[in-house]
Amino acid sequence: MAVTLAMTVAVTGCTRPADPVERLGGTAAEQGPPEGSAGSAGEEPYRRWGLTAPLAPAPTSAAAPLAGGPARPAGPALPPVVDRIPTRDKVVFLTYDDGAERDPRFVDMVRELRLPVSMFLTDSVAGPGYAHFARLRSVGAGLQNHTLDHAALRGLPYAGQRAEICGQQNKLKSRFGLRPRLFRPPYGAYDTTTLRAAADCGITAVVLWRASMGPTDLTYTHGSHRLRPGDIVAVDPDETSGPTLRERTARLLRQIQRQGLTVGRLENYL
Repeated sequence: MAVTLAMTVAVTGCTRPADPVERLGGTAAEQGPPEGSAGSAGEEPYRRWGLTAPLAPAPTSAAAPLAGGPARPAGPALPPVVDRIPTRDKVVFLTYDDGAERDPRFVDMVRELRLPVSMFLTDSVAGPGYAHFARLRSVGAGLQNHTLDHAALRGLPYAGQRAEICGQQNKLKSRFGLRPRLFRPPYGAYDTTTLRAAADCGITAVVLWRASMGPTDLTYTHGSHRLRPGDIVAVDPDETSGPTLRERTARLLRQIQRQGLTVGRLENYL
């Protein structure tokens, strides 16, 4: 199945959610654990986070990519642009942008569920809380590049785009000792100059998304309105209204399970 190469601004991601969601009605499992509840001693972790069954384990190694590899190049020497991974593995990939939310209980959720997540960090947003992301990294989260200042890159000169991307590469190298391989342009907006700058900064893939988890449900940028193996999902970063990041993640995990899928590690497939 071919990878979509999107050259226009995507309609979701790094945006604010629509209306606040009412947290009334539904079963206890659908609503998830009450705010501030640590769960009962000895309670299974999946129940503590509002799931009715454990997450199925992801493959320990990625299956051989389908037709043409994990992604098609956008051009000579340019990194591929992906919103899904062509794979037969029954996995989807969870990605989180910016780094505004620094709830320590989300670290607990990632640790207890052994949840492979990828955090695309913006220095001006995440920088004051890099210690939180060090804790997330220690429990298995991947840390990737989302620019220094969350500028809309498309149309900017090469020097400005390179400064945004390479600048964040340097920040993450200095703080965490890593230089990310993956990059997500703010708002999903990019052009060929973005790809050139990303390649020159050591980026090997530009990561968009096919599905986005808002306050209550998934929306899709194109194709089937149902999760498919290999889909990259962006979880909306805003916690100013509606469900918390933990609640949105638990709701998403229940949808993933209902569709017979589990969560894979994006970095293993790109």
